[in-house]
Amino acid sequence: MADALAEQTGAGAVPLSAVIADAASGVVLALRGEGDTYALSRILRQGDPLASAAIRVLGADVLAPYALDHRAAPGGADDEAVVREALTAYPPGPGASEVSVWSYRGLAEASHAFLSGGAGRWPQAPRAGSAWVTDAPWPKLSHRTSQLAALALPGIATDLTDRLASRTDDLARGFVRAVRRRDWLQAAGLGRWLARLPHVPPTLGLDNGLAFVRQMSSGDARVALHLMAAQQFYGRGG
Repeated sequence: MADALAEQTGAGAVPLSAVIADAASGVVLALRGEGDTYALSRILRQGDPLASAAIRVLGADVLAPYALDHRAAPGGADDEAVVREALTAYPPGPGASEVSVWSYRGLAEASHAFLSGGAGRWPQAPRAGSAWVTDAPWPKLSHRTSQLAALALPGIATDLTDRLASRTDDLARGFVRAVRRRDWLQAAGLGRWLARLPHVPPTLGLDNGLAFVRQMSSGDARVALHLMAAQQFYGRGG
């Protein structure tokens, strides 16, 4: 998704990847309880196409600090406006991938859950297919699930969480493979989902695995975001 959005926003003085990394780092600081009180609209401003693209890439995670009442002030009108702008600017088009649709739905759902705007003020989210959760072989399942790690927030995507719970063992296999392949972003995303899901195999050693990913990932901001979310919301990997 990031590559496609980069093409749409064009080449600017500041690359989209840098905007995404800065925003992810801001979320991490807020989840740690460090820095100023979090406000999305101070990090990603309305009217900036790169900001809208970054919000679509990070998805519901841009609102993660609002799920911890003591880490951020309640989302106000400016935050609502910048999220609504991103949802309006980058809706999933015809033939969009299921990951793109689920990510869009997750951001819309997080907006309902964590911001104060009424439901009628948000764009309507399209239906997202879920047959892949049951039917996909474990490598493909792991890849898609890791791309949707921003949905592993309390109170959102409960239907997806319930479906993934039946495939915990397959996601654990994916986590191990990602660590062995040194794919730290996929490992962190899967580890975050496993932190939320029940019945994770004790033999996986999830806490040690997440700590290893943190050590080896060289400070990647999106990896750090997934790991911090797993720790703050589910008490894993600390």
